[in-house]
Amino acid sequence: MTAAPLHVLLAGATGLTGGAVLRELLSDPAVARVLAPTRHALPRAPRLENPVGMLHRTLPTLQPPLDVALCCLGTTIAQAGSREAFRMADYDLPLAVARRARKLGARHYLVMSSLGASATSRTFYTKVKGELEQALIEQDWPQLTIVRPSLLLGPRKEFRLGEAVAGPLSRLLPGRWRGIHVETVARALWKLAREAGEGVRIVESDELRRLGRAS
Repeated sequence: MTAAPLHVLLAGATGLTGGAVLRELLSDPAVARVLAPTRHALPRAPRLENPVGMLHRTLPTLQPPLDVALCCLGTTIAQAGSREAFRMADYDLPLAVARRARKLGARHYLVMSSLGASATSRTFYTKVKGELEQALIEQDWPQLTIVRPSLLLGPRKEFRLGEAVAGPLSRLLPGRWRGIHVETVARALWKLAREAGEGVRIVESDELRRLGRAS
């Protein structure tokens, strides 16, 4: 029996990881529609719907059906400009995407968190990520997948000094601490999105690397 074509929402499609996930989705014939709201227009592609505008304005305009939602939103405090702006991008918006996805009928939500995420962390970045995980768990999704990649490796449009320095070193670290390429994360995310399941699953970086190996 052939599985029904999937309708997928992707938040963060213009980012490093989101762009890699978008390529995975558009290359898979099992995907009937990719709904990818972005601030700036994406190149046109078959099966791609791309509402353009600020996310908090485009979210209410999105229409069903929807099966799966993937959230690859994320920034840094330096990029965001302030802790408040960072929290908006990495906490408020992923929660808003989740709420809208549930209303549109999605039963599985996958979200990019971070290595070391914890609501009790003393580091602001990982604390916000942990608080997001906690808030999503409280939404009581039928299926919630939280992925915690280590340092993301790949060709960014903007230069990040910290990542430029840490990237080569992170390749030498063991297990989940080793840097992980965004294409590997994207393959793993899409594989996880297609898996049937119930409840909450947290996937650390070393498992992401295993799941995302190129076939």
